[in-house]
Amino acid sequence: MRKLPDNLVTEQSNQKAKKQPIHESAKKHVTGEAIYIDDMSEWPNELHVATGKSTESHADIVSVNLDKVRAYPGVVDVIVQSDIPGEVDVSPVLSGDLLLAGDFVHYIGQPIFAVAATSFRAAKQAVELAEIEYKPREATLHPKESLARQEFVLPTHTIRCGDAKAAMAKAPRKIKSDIYIKGQEHFYLEGQISIATPTEDRGVVVYASSQHPAEVQKLVAKVLGVPVESVQVEVRRMGGGFGGKESQAATLGCMAAVLAVRNRRPVKYRMPRQDDMVQTGKRHDFWNSYEVGFSDEGEIISAEYDLVGKCGCTADLSDGVVDRAMFHSDNAYFLPNARISGYRGKTHTVSNTAFRGFGGPKGVILAETVVEEIACSVGKDALDIRKLNCYQEGKRQTPYGQSVDEDVLLPLIQDLEDSSNYRARREEIKAFNQQSPFLKKGLALVPVKFGISFTSKHLNQGGALVHVYTDGSVHVSHGGTEMGQGLYTKVAQIVAKTFGIDYQRVNVGATRTDKVPNASPTAASAGTDLNGMAALDAARTIKERLQEFAMEHFGIAADEFAIEDDQVILGKGDSDSQVMSFPEFVKLAYMNRVSLSSTGFYKTPKIGYDRKAAKGRPFLYYANGAAVSEVVVDTFTGEYKVTQVDILHDVGASINSEIDIGQIEGAFVQGMGWLTSEELSWDEKGRITTNSPANYKIPTSADVPEKFTVKLFDRANSEESVYRSKAVGEPPLMLGISVWCALKDACAAVCDHQISPPLAVPATPEAVFYSMQAAKEFSAGAVSNSEKSMKSL
Repeated sequence: MRKLPDNLVTEQSNQKAKKQPIHESAKKHVTGEAIYIDDMSEWPNELHVATGKSTESHADIVSVNLDKVRAYPGVVDVIVQSDIPGEVDVSPVLSGDLLLAGDFVHYIGQPIFAVAATSFRAAKQAVELAEIEYKPREATLHPKESLARQEFVLPTHTIRCGDAKAAMAKAPRKIKSDIYIKGQEHFYLEGQISIATPTEDRGVVVYASSQHPAEVQKLVAKVLGVPVESVQVEVRRMGGGFGGKESQAATLGCMAAVLAVRNRRPVKYRMPRQDDMVQTGKRHDFWNSYEVGFSDEGEIISAEYDLVGKCGCTADLSDGVVDRAMFHSDNAYFLPNARISGYRGKTHTVSNTAFRGFGGPKGVILAETVVEEIACSVGKDALDIRKLNCYQEGKRQTPYGQSVDEDVLLPLIQDLEDSSNYRARREEIKAFNQQSPFLKKGLALVPVKFGISFTSKHLNQGGALVHVYTDGSVHVSHGGTEMGQGLYTKVAQIVAKTFGIDYQRVNVGATRTDKVPNASPTAASAGTDLNGMAALDAARTIKERLQEFAMEHFGIAADEFAIEDDQVILGKGDSDSQVMSFPEFVKLAYMNRVSLSSTGFYKTPKIGYDRKAAKGRPFLYYANGAAVSEVVVDTFTGEYKVTQVDILHDVGASINSEIDIGQIEGAFVQGMGWLTSEELSWDEKGRITTNSPANYKIPTSADVPEKFTVKLFDRANSEESVYRSKAVGEPPLMLGISVWCALKDACAAVCDHQISPPLAVPATPEAVFYSMQAAKEFSAGAVSNSEKSMKSL
């Protein structure tokens, strides 16, 4: 993106002094006027889809009899794999994800056939009449099994720095253990859904609830066997995505498109919640094992980590997920000697996929587990261990070779430590725990350092299209999608600020593949960074044309032209300067044949990771934050309450502080849910048993702590991001780890912090109870051993 003269760059306004625009659809969300796909008026001849699913986790299909399905009233069409006109593989990156199974199945719930009927009820009832015979095979259901059997969807990757083994051998202290970290269901409010309407020449228009319209377009074209340009995909908004609609939403668009083109009728494919929870991937489970050597003061000397992701039966996006877990297994801490290996475990379960934070949370919680255990070992407050090992002067290099140059982490931690009265509260909690046998309190301050950029370099690009109309109104199209996070609002603010006009003049339209082609997914927290920069580039191009026109038409110099507060100033600085309204000036430019439309483009600079060398710069910058969480636990039952949370988060120079704070609050609660109440479970056959809201518990308003304070760390991004802001979508989710650490702290209080007892993830009340029991047993054993020692004397 080219540099323009300084007078063309609108100065960043003081966000604290100006009232922030609310989310562009906030009122529509509240009143119900916002149109989601299932709100669209149905066509009179619209068909509805349901799929017949596998009941085996790994098996050959011996026979399929669909006669009764086809004969069911209301059924118009039934398709199997051989009916797909183009390719059957709908994988986002590699291969293996089939639109419909063929001769074998790889997980319970895998679609084998699809039904299109005049009503959803008819389609759903018809699929139950299928007669399918299987020949079961041995199934791998756990990442430990995949590691033992060396069954992986992709090769293992390892990052090294220093000499981990030699440093480990010399370390004065060591810890060695493992932790199993369960996944998480996306539980977006709007489930997976697509509508396809046929067009001429076997083309189709798809209305998708997808974070990646360009991928939906590409895969629909593949399954239809038509050029990509024959398929148009539109996304106006989603009712949540959280990564679950990055790759796996494409399947619904493909299925609807095949049936729409076959029958020359509009087709809707909406998954009911239970089908959605059975058939779509989740956050990956991870089995992490670790050995760490450290000094008597608690400074990490060496770390050897093995991270095994439960990828499911195909690769999906697991390569990037496991990479992300590896990149963030240091979290905020310097590892002078390290060996970090990531395994892509294959299991006969649904392919897991992107989830807010990608694999980052699984790496961060590993780092925090290590810190908690070191603190117990050396008898120090965990915060002191965090500060000792934190990236700082002399400790800048990450294991993968990127330098943490921005000096944010320690100042941010210290600021929150002071503002939250951490030390005083620690003493109060210590006193409380000493006199309270039945209730125990826990406290933890946890930092987060999260890299911002797609780890696949080619995805770090964005495009936009900006039109200025003769009445002064502005229309913006870009490749990003709106899923409630406020991207459209921020892009409109960026364009308005760049032009110097009122925010109300700018409208961001639905994301369409025929307006901005080949767009990257809205993911990796990069939506504003990429699409905002592209929109800014387009707006600057138009503004530059307007300046050139003004210079020629009015005979003024470049620095005598300005657009400020919705007015065009001609001859700025002169006593006889002329002022025009923006619409008036734009109309004049049009009458003089000035182009008022432009595309914009942005590609992230400086990044690049050499996978063979396992070194490089995968991220443009880091977003940072810290949270202090306080909990109280009932030692009899394991029940607990989060009583207070204080957050300080780094969003650079915020574009919209209200939206950013809302994102931080929501991400924290979602992270807290993953770590406390949201427990995914499967039976011994590989069937998910937590398949509905009745047995899968997301946080409610009652779980939000009454004392919940969120503040923004006031420092502009040192990198040239859009108006020096920072990404906000994913990093705050990991601040929820502070709740888990606080629960671990409360459990350790049962044995006066002699050990850091194991605590499962998620830390359900049952898990907390068992952790406290382990602490009690250790304490009792220590007393028993002491008594034996006294008797022997």
